[in-house]
Amino acid sequence: MSDSSETPGLNGVNVEHLLGARNILGDQPEAGQFTWRVTNEWLHGTHSKTQVEGYFGLGQENDHKASYNFESDHPLVFAAEDNAATPVEIVLTGLASCLTAGVAAVAQVREIQLRSVKATVEGDMDIAGILGADPEVRNGFSNVKVTYDIDADATPDEIAALVAQSQKRSAVYDILTNPTNVTVEVK
Repeated sequence: MSDSSETPGLNGVNVEHLLGARNILGDQPEAGQFTWRVTNEWLHGTHSKTQVEGYFGLGQENDHKASYNFESDHPLVFAAEDNAATPVEIVLTGLASCLTAGVAAVAQVREIQLRSVKATVEGDMDIAGILGADPEVRNGFSNVKVTYDIDADATPDEIAALVAQSQKRSAVYDILTNPTNVTVEVK
């Protein structure tokens, strides 16, 4: 397996390292058990800050090379202060980021040179549910649409196949399209 800090040519994805990790999981499936975690702190009103520092994976605790911070708030139309993106916009950001990373990785494996990749993600929501105006209305998205504009050394069919494979392997796509057990508790 090559050095993970190495930045290969083409699209900048170290596929050799990823494929090596996949091979290790074949021999040691328990190494694939990861726990991702964030810490969120309320600031004021509907404004909060989330910090990402470390995770458990490959059988041990790991630190990111830096601490990453994200803020969220609600918009002025919700009588909030609009200090940051809304939590639902952050979910859409996660989806776009995960799918786009997959497009780059799959393109690298298939030796397709990307010139530009742009995703537009829209999530439709009826806020009558979250406001309690209509208990029959779902609180979450009713529909999410991802539209890609990709310029690459590939045919339209090859580009569609890149996106399809990315979607097939995307953790965030899976999280949004399949039920996930979520436990909320108070310490």
